[in-house]
Amino acid sequence: MMTVMPRLVGPAIPPGRLARLAQPVLDLTDMALRPWQSSDVSAVAAAYSDPDIRYWHARSMTEAEARVWIDSWPVRWAQESGAGWAIADEAGLLGQISLRRLYLSDGIAEVSYWVVPAARGRRVATRALSALTSWAFHRLGLHRLEVNHSTMNSASCRVAESAGYAMEGTKRGEALHPDGWHDMHLHARLSSDPPHEGRSSN
Repeated sequence: MMTVMPRLVGPAIPPGRLARLAQPVLDLTDMALRPWQSSDVSAVAAAYSDPDIRYWHARSMTEAEARVWIDSWPVRWAQESGAGWAIADEAGLLGQISLRRLYLSDGIAEVSYWVVPAARGRRVATRALSALTSWAFHRLGLHRLEVNHSTMNSASCRVAESAGYAMEGTKRGEALHPDGWHDMHLHARLSSDPPHEGRSSN
């Protein structure tokens, strides 16, 4: 019989807080972070045909797989294991951003993002990251958000730094990419950090 060790501190965020919230639309005037829709299937599959997205996220995606992936996000929200948004404007899908690892008991989440080729150079990822950071700290109540990326992915590094995520160090051989193990930069922001004025980036 497994012995459950008592915790000396309570959870940073009580269980059920995320599940009780309706997933918001975060409006940035000319674009928005919104819940995924079934109509996004083709656009998601097309995004993963981009060599950069496929390489840095170490996967490809068919339309059938995209449908399963989109359908998984409401389930993860209900289970409080993750939360994903489409970044979109009136013309269509610009990218995605997600809390791909979420630990409410510790008040910590890891953010992942990508932007489709046609939307790069418009600060889409930086603005989306800033908006999600504000919501995660002030509405959900997280204490710490992290961004991890390959040390070779300079674009992701610029986005994290432009959104106020300090580079804390390098994790050696932490992620397996198609060409082997990559060292990863770890960036983070705390809810107690001072407000950040964003700089121009992708």
